[in-house]
Amino acid sequence: MSKKIRLGVLISGRGSNLQSVIEASKNGIIDADIAIVISDKKDAYGLVRAKENDIPTLFLSPKDYKNREDFDKKVVEELNNYKVDLVLLAGFMRIVTSALIEPFRNRIMNIHPALLPSFPGLDAQKQALEYGVKFSGCTVHFVEEGMDEGPIIIQAVVPVMDNDTVDSLSERILKYEHKIYPIAVQLFAEGRLKVEERRVKVLGKAAHHLGEKVLINPYLNRR
Repeated sequence: MSKKIRLGVLISGRGSNLQSVIEASKNGIIDADIAIVISDKKDAYGLVRAKENDIPTLFLSPKDYKNREDFDKKVVEELNNYKVDLVLLAGFMRIVTSALIEPFRNRIMNIHPALLPSFPGLDAQKQALEYGVKFSGCTVHFVEEGMDEGPIIIQAVVPVMDNDTVDSLSERILKYEHKIYPIAVQLFAEGRLKVEERRVKVLGKAAHHLGEKVLINPYLNRR
Protein backbone atom coordinates (compact mmCIF):
# COMPACT_ATOMS: atom_id res chain seq x y z
CA MET A 1 0.00 0.00 0.00
CA SER A 2 1.35 3.43 -0.92
CA LYS A 3 2.17 5.96 1.75
CA LYS A 4 0.09 9.12 2.06
CA ILE A 5 2.66 11.87 1.58
CA ARG A 6 2.64 15.54 2.56
CA LEU A 7 3.04 18.14 -0.19
CA GLY A 8 4.38 21.66 -0.08
CA VAL A 9 3.36 23.74 -3.10
CA LEU A 10 5.20 26.90 -4.17
CA ILE A 11 3.28 29.37 -6.33
CA SER A 12 3.46 32.88 -7.74
CA GLY A 13 0.19 33.25 -9.62
CA ARG A 14 -3.26 31.89 -10.32
CA GLY A 15 -2.50 28.34 -9.23
CA SER A 16 -4.33 26.30 -11.86
CA ASN A 17 -1.91 23.40 -11.43
CA LEU A 18 -2.32 23.77 -7.67
CA GLN A 19 -6.06 23.37 -8.21
CA SER A 20 -5.55 20.17 -10.20
CA VAL A 21 -3.50 18.72 -7.33
CA ILE A 22 -6.09 19.85 -4.77
CA GLU A 23 -8.83 18.08 -6.71
CA ALA A 24 -6.72 14.95 -7.20
CA SER A 25 -6.09 14.83 -3.45
CA LYS A 26 -9.74 15.38 -2.51
CA ASN A 27 -10.90 12.75 -5.00
CA GLY A 28 -8.40 10.13 -3.84
CA ILE A 29 -6.53 10.09 -7.15
CA ILE A 30 -3.25 10.74 -5.36
CA ASP A 31 -2.17 9.43 -1.97
CA ALA A 32 -1.17 12.89 -0.81
CA ASP A 33 -2.35 15.86 1.22
CA ILE A 34 -1.24 19.43 0.65
CA ALA A 35 0.35 20.52 3.93
CA ILE A 36 1.25 24.11 2.99
CA VAL A 37 1.05 26.50 0.03
CA ILE A 38 3.77 29.17 -0.06
CA SER A 39 3.72 32.18 -2.38
CA ASP A 40 6.27 34.89 -3.14
CA LYS A 41 3.40 37.13 -4.34
CA LYS A 42 0.94 38.50 -1.79
CA ASP A 43 -1.92 38.74 -4.29
CA ALA A 44 -1.42 35.33 -5.93
CA TYR A 45 -4.84 33.85 -6.63
CA GLY A 46 -3.48 30.43 -5.75
CA LEU A 47 -3.55 31.53 -2.10
CA VAL A 48 -7.29 32.05 -2.43
CA ARG A 49 -7.70 28.57 -3.91
CA ALA A 50 -5.79 27.07 -0.98
CA LYS A 51 -7.77 28.98 1.66
CA GLU A 52 -11.06 27.93 0.05
CA ASN A 53 -9.94 24.34 0.59
CA ASP A 54 -8.76 24.88 4.19
CA ILE A 55 -5.09 24.48 3.26
CA PRO A 56 -2.54 26.49 5.30
CA THR A 57 -0.94 29.32 3.33
CA LEU A 58 2.09 31.53 3.73
CA PHE A 59 3.31 34.64 1.91
CA LEU A 60 7.05 35.24 1.96
CA SER A 61 8.30 38.49 0.43
CA PRO A 62 11.67 38.18 -1.32
CA LYS A 63 12.30 41.81 -0.35
CA ASP A 64 12.68 40.71 3.28
CA TYR A 65 15.77 38.64 2.49
CA LYS A 66 19.29 39.65 1.45
CA ASN A 67 19.52 37.18 -1.43
CA ARG A 68 17.91 34.15 -3.05
CA GLU A 69 19.75 31.74 -0.77
CA ASP A 70 18.37 33.35 2.40
CA PHE A 71 14.87 33.32 0.94
CA ASP A 72 15.19 29.63 0.04
CA LYS A 73 16.50 28.79 3.52
CA LYS A 74 13.34 30.29 4.98
CA VAL A 75 11.25 28.25 2.55
CA VAL A 76 13.06 25.09 3.68
CA GLU A 77 12.42 26.01 7.32
CA GLU A 78 8.69 26.34 6.67
CA LEU A 79 8.54 23.15 4.60
CA ASN A 80 10.21 21.27 7.43
CA ASN A 81 7.82 22.83 9.96
CA TYR A 82 4.97 21.27 7.98
CA LYS A 83 6.82 17.95 7.58
CA VAL A 84 6.71 18.11 3.79
CA ASP A 85 7.79 15.01 1.85
CA LEU A 86 7.55 16.38 -1.69
CA VAL A 87 7.75 19.95 -2.98
CA LEU A 88 5.80 21.02 -6.06
CA LEU A 89 6.61 24.15 -8.05
CA ALA A 90 3.34 25.28 -9.62
CA GLY A 91 3.93 28.49 -11.53
CA PHE A 92 6.63 29.53 -9.07
CA MET A 93 8.44 32.33 -10.89
CA ARG A 94 11.78 32.10 -9.13
CA ILE A 95 14.90 30.10 -9.91
CA VAL A 96 15.52 28.05 -6.79
CA THR A 97 19.01 27.73 -5.36
CA SER A 98 20.99 24.90 -3.81
CA ALA A 99 19.78 26.12 -0.41
CA LEU A 100 16.39 24.64 -1.31
CA ILE A 101 17.46 21.92 -3.73
CA GLU A 102 19.98 20.11 -1.52
CA PRO A 103 17.65 19.44 1.44
CA PHE A 104 15.00 18.18 -0.99
CA ARG A 105 17.20 16.60 -3.68
CA ASN A 106 14.97 14.50 -5.98
CA ARG A 107 11.99 15.63 -3.89
CA ILE A 108 11.18 18.84 -5.80
CA MET A 109 9.07 18.64 -8.95
CA ASN A 110 8.36 21.32 -11.52
CA ILE A 111 5.98 21.42 -14.45
CA HIS A 112 6.92 23.30 -17.62
CA PRO A 113 4.76 24.00 -20.71
CA ALA A 114 7.17 22.55 -23.28
CA LEU A 115 8.92 19.30 -24.10
CA LEU A 116 12.14 19.90 -22.23
CA PRO A 117 14.98 20.34 -22.91
CA SER A 118 13.39 22.39 -25.71
CA PHE A 119 12.17 25.92 -24.89
CA PRO A 120 13.10 26.41 -21.23
CA GLY A 121 12.37 29.64 -19.42
CA LEU A 122 9.57 32.12 -19.96
CA ASP A 123 7.13 32.20 -22.90
CA ALA A 124 7.74 28.57 -23.86
CA GLN A 125 4.59 28.43 -25.99
CA LYS A 126 5.64 31.58 -27.88
CA GLN A 127 9.09 30.07 -28.41
CA ALA A 128 7.53 26.91 -29.84
CA LEU A 129 5.35 28.84 -32.28
CA GLU A 130 8.22 31.03 -33.43
CA TYR A 131 10.44 28.00 -33.98
CA GLY A 132 7.75 26.28 -36.04
CA VAL A 133 7.66 22.94 -34.25
CA LYS A 134 4.86 20.50 -35.08
CA PHE A 135 4.58 19.27 -31.49
CA SER A 136 4.90 20.89 -28.12
CA GLY A 137 3.60 19.73 -24.76
CA CYS A 138 4.50 19.71 -21.09
CA THR A 139 7.07 18.15 -18.82
CA VAL A 140 7.24 17.22 -15.15
CA HIS A 141 10.82 16.94 -13.92
CA PHE A 142 12.84 16.84 -10.76
CA VAL A 143 14.44 20.21 -10.08
CA GLU A 144 18.17 20.80 -10.27
CA GLU A 145 20.27 23.95 -10.31
CA GLY A 146 19.61 25.85 -13.53
CA MET A 147 16.49 26.96 -15.31
CA ASP A 148 14.01 24.14 -16.02
CA GLU A 149 16.73 21.52 -15.62
CA GLY A 150 16.61 18.11 -14.02
CA PRO A 151 15.67 14.47 -14.70
CA ILE A 152 12.42 14.15 -16.65
CA ILE A 153 9.62 12.18 -14.99
CA ILE A 154 6.73 12.40 -17.47
CA GLN A 155 5.82 14.31 -20.63
CA ALA A 156 2.66 14.81 -22.66
CA VAL A 157 2.77 15.67 -26.36
CA VAL A 158 0.44 18.28 -27.87
CA PRO A 159 0.17 19.02 -31.62
CA VAL A 160 0.80 22.56 -32.82
CA MET A 161 -1.78 23.68 -35.38
CA ASP A 162 -1.15 26.10 -38.24
CA ASN A 163 -3.71 28.57 -36.84
CA ASP A 164 -2.51 28.36 -33.24
CA THR A 165 -1.92 31.48 -31.19
CA VAL A 166 0.02 31.62 -27.95
CA ASP A 167 -3.29 31.56 -26.08
CA SER A 168 -4.78 28.60 -27.94
CA LEU A 169 -1.61 26.52 -27.68
CA SER A 170 -1.22 27.43 -24.00
CA GLU A 171 -4.78 26.31 -23.30
CA ARG A 172 -4.26 22.97 -25.05
CA ILE A 173 -1.02 22.33 -23.17
CA LEU A 174 -2.53 23.35 -19.83
CA LYS A 175 -5.16 20.62 -20.15
CA TYR A 176 -2.38 18.04 -20.11
CA GLU A 177 -0.42 19.78 -17.37
CA HIS A 178 -3.43 19.15 -15.14
CA LYS A 179 -3.36 15.47 -16.09
CA ILE A 180 0.31 14.60 -15.77
CA TYR A 181 1.25 16.49 -12.59
CA PRO A 182 -0.99 14.33 -10.36
CA ILE A 183 0.32 11.20 -12.10
CA ALA A 184 3.91 12.20 -11.26
CA VAL A 185 2.92 12.87 -7.64
CA GLN A 186 1.24 9.48 -7.34
CA LEU A 187 4.25 7.65 -8.77
CA PHE A 188 6.38 9.36 -6.12
CA ALA A 189 3.88 8.48 -3.39
CA GLU A 190 4.04 4.85 -4.49
CA GLY A 191 7.85 4.91 -4.31
CA ARG A 192 8.13 4.00 -7.97
CA LEU A 193 10.47 6.73 -9.23
CA LYS A 194 14.16 5.83 -9.39
CA VAL A 195 16.67 8.46 -10.54
CA GLU A 196 19.74 7.13 -12.35
CA GLU A 197 21.95 10.02 -13.47
CA ARG A 198 19.67 12.00 -15.81
CA ARG A 199 17.07 9.29 -16.27
CA VAL A 200 13.99 8.63 -14.17
CA LYS A 201 12.84 5.02 -14.27
CA VAL A 202 9.33 4.02 -13.24
CA LEU A 203 9.48 0.82 -11.21
CA GLY A 204 6.85 -1.83 -11.73
CA LYS A 205 4.15 -1.99 -14.33
CA ALA A 206 2.93 1.30 -15.81
CA ALA A 207 -0.58 1.75 -14.42
CA HIS A 208 -1.30 5.26 -15.65
CA HIS A 209 -1.92 6.46 -19.17
CA LEU A 210 -3.72 9.37 -20.75
CA GLY A 211 -5.73 7.24 -23.14
CA GLU A 212 -4.50 8.96 -26.29
CA LYS A 213 -2.62 7.33 -29.15
CA VAL A 214 0.73 8.47 -30.46
CA LEU A 215 0.26 11.59 -32.57
CA ILE A 216 1.63 12.31 -36.03
CA ASN A 217 1.36 15.89 -37.17
CA PRO A 218 0.49 16.68 -39.89
CA TYR A 219 -1.34 13.39 -40.43
CA LEU A 220 -1.29 12.26 -44.07
CA ASN A 221 -3.72 9.60 -45.31
CA ARG A 222 -2.08 6.98 -47.46
CA ARG A 223 -3.44 6.64 -50.97
